[in-house]
Amino acid sequence: MKAKSFTLVAAGVAAVLSGCQPAPEKAQTQPTETALTAEDARIFVDAAQREMTKMSVPAAKAAWVYATNINDDTATVNAYLSELYSNRAAELAKQAADFNHVEADPDLRRKLDLMRAGLTMPPPANPMKSERLAQIGSELDGMYGKGKYCRSEDDCIGLVEMSSAMATERDADLLLEYWEGWREVSVAMKPLYAEQVGIANEGAKELGFSNVSELWRSKYDMPADDFPVELDRLWGQVKPLYDALHCHVRAELGEYYGEDIVPQDKPIPAHLLGNMWAQSWGNIYDIVKPDTPMQVPDVTAALRDQDYDEIKMVKQAESFFSSLGFEELPDSFWTNSQFSKPADRDVQCHASAWNVDNVDDLRIKMCIQITGEEFNVIHHELGHNYYQRAYNQQPFLYQGSANDGFHEAIGDTIALSITPKYLKEIGLIDEIPDPSNDIGMLLQVALDKIAFIPFGLMVDQWRWKVMAGEAGPEEYNKLWWELREKYQGVMAPVARDADAFDPGAKYHVPANVPYTRYFLAHILQFQFHKALCDIAGDNGPLNRCSIYGSEEAGTALNEMLEMGQSRPWQEALATITGSPDMDASTIEAYFAPLKTWLDEQNKDRQCGW
Repeated sequence: MKAKSFTLVAAGVAAVLSGCQPAPEKAQTQPTETALTAEDARIFVDAAQREMTKMSVPAAKAAWVYATNINDDTATVNAYLSELYSNRAAELAKQAADFNHVEADPDLRRKLDLMRAGLTMPPPANPMKSERLAQIGSELDGMYGKGKYCRSEDDCIGLVEMSSAMATERDADLLLEYWEGWREVSVAMKPLYAEQVGIANEGAKELGFSNVSELWRSKYDMPADDFPVELDRLWGQVKPLYDALHCHVRAELGEYYGEDIVPQDKPIPAHLLGNMWAQSWGNIYDIVKPDTPMQVPDVTAALRDQDYDEIKMVKQAESFFSSLGFEELPDSFWTNSQFSKPADRDVQCHASAWNVDNVDDLRIKMCIQITGEEFNVIHHELGHNYYQRAYNQQPFLYQGSANDGFHEAIGDTIALSITPKYLKEIGLIDEIPDPSNDIGMLLQVALDKIAFIPFGLMVDQWRWKVMAGEAGPEEYNKLWWELREKYQGVMAPVARDADAFDPGAKYHVPANVPYTRYFLAHILQFQFHKALCDIAGDNGPLNRCSIYGSEEAGTALNEMLEMGQSRPWQEALATITGSPDMDASTIEAYFAPLKTWLDEQNKDRQCGW
């Protein structure tokens, strides 16, 4: 994703994305008697929350210092604290599992379950296996991070360079070379990944789950087996629009490259979609754009013409939230954040949002460029910051988003309001383009967001089956491409060797980062956007709506944000939309003009695969 934000202390003990040092006070292990009580559980949870609250602040600061000043010293401190914190989180999760059969009130049960399900790859009690699990994780991370495609001993290319080429090059042979070359990196990961899954499944069983698949699917306030069914229901609502987009893109690629390379009755070859993983297609807009010239606001030029710098861009984004009635960011935000890349040290430039002290030490970490895309990203990141501040009065275990899709969805919801209407109100453009120009803008958005949705769905569909033992290592790659063809209509451009491990070529797989959150965010952001536009009284086309200046919309939004993870996500959703159900039909409303245009383009084409 272009901007990945995260909360350092959120949604359960192990959801903290950095490590911590031990606190003076430790949660005590439960009594050894079998007859544990609800009072025992309450005492345990209270002590655990106090301990983790104390541990989280120095951990977050160590992570921040490392991210904004990368050297051996900061790496060592951050890694050390991370290991200590992870070990303690695992201990507490297993202690929480001891209360699985204790009758507890809903609030206490929710906290226990959040602790128990907080681990992503749970280590088993056996110390040798636990150590091996950590070692495998480190090895997989290193394999991906150091991965290169080498044409020869002296001619090696990294992922950043290859990804840039995939986005801009139009030579099909070169694109295929890079596509295959990057997937050589992941071949050696497969035996390690299989071993990791086996060990983590043992840890999951000790927590009361049948396997890691059930653990991951249990985090969504519904029976684990019902969750994939719900996802497929949502996908069914989006599929007609995706199919129309797919048909148009395949036809245009066929005209550009030739139908011998892009057959019109098969899935699209994965190397031609402008992205190493074919997860978003915005980079091929030049190939598939409308023939009629479109008047699209040039935000980058406007920012530069009006002498915007990094701080002015962030100040303008802050004013968006102020117009909704939110309190201004604290002074510490402006002194502690990283807005640009320092000249004297290495830093992580990937955009992220932080709340370092779980209260009001809000920060963003970016290397801001003066572009329209970065202007959107800043609004997105501040969406995370305002969410973090809204739930900071909740108990530690509830300091997170309603489910892991909500945090990303909030940032994206705010970015959807950066419409020509908003740009005109803040003086970046002089006039709003006529609605006839909307097709170009909608197509650009769809190539990024709608094209991504089936990919966002299938990554964890693959992992859940693997973790549940439904596919062994010899079937990993076969299952991967079966799912990609089923959901995306995308195929491997060449036959894949039986030993290949193409899932490992996507960072989130070897890094064990759950991916369904991104699918959910792409659904929820449009549902949130429509609800807030309705509250703001904007009755025009949904794609033209901006909630800028609506305190009514801000009040409704904040009511949901303040809940954090204290209640099931269905209740949080209902506070803003009036319904506890996720609904992708708002996507149909948002892209209605584009769907009409796509259908016209596709009327004499063969669609489907």
